Amino acid sequence: MSFLPEALTALQSDLSKLPGIGPRSAERLALHLVQSDAGSVRRLAELMVAAREKVRTCAVCGSLTEASPCGLCTHPNRDGSLVCVVERPVDILWLEKAGNFRGKYHVLGGRISPINGVGPEDLRIEELERRLGVEPIRELVLALATDVEGDATSHYLARRMAAHGVKVTRIAHGLPAGAGLEFADELTLSRALDGRREMS
Repeated sequence: MSFLPEALTALQSDLSKLPGIGPRSAERLALHLVQSDAGSVRRLAELMVAAREKVRTCAVCGSLTEASPCGLCTHPNRDGSLVCVVERPVDILWLEKAGNFRGKYHVLGGRISPINGVGPEDLRIEELERRLGVEPIRELVLALATDVEGDATSHYLARRMAAHGVKVTRIAHGLPAGAGLEFADELTLSRALDGRREMS
């Protein structure tokens, strides 16, 4: 039997459902919130509700935005001939943090996974094909996971998009910066070798 108030245990339970938050972290967060200034907790709650109500996906690329089309789609300095295809909107965040991709994006909304009942028709592939018909896209860069489902989705897209006469490439997968060979698994080493480039 818990000696904590029911409202606190309910809060802890819901916080533990958030990604990356285990039971101990949820307990610490819940305890912090119930002991914080009521005004700051209310503001946090209002911000969460506002974010959930205002943020939606871009009708063009599928990224998270408040206005559609999003700033990435409408930015005049982005290369419209180059589109990076990712699984989830959050993947765009990681690529943008890297800072060297200047093209546009397209979010698939997942990957082909027959075991989970996800087929090509469940992804935003038709939307991508429509974009090929109206935008000056010359190259699609596939930045999907390197597991079986990611590989299968990449191969499927490469075959399907070839019919549109567009170049399809895939990002190289290699060693993390600062890591030695002893820390890499066989698949990572294999992909690092396959993705090698000539040194200038």
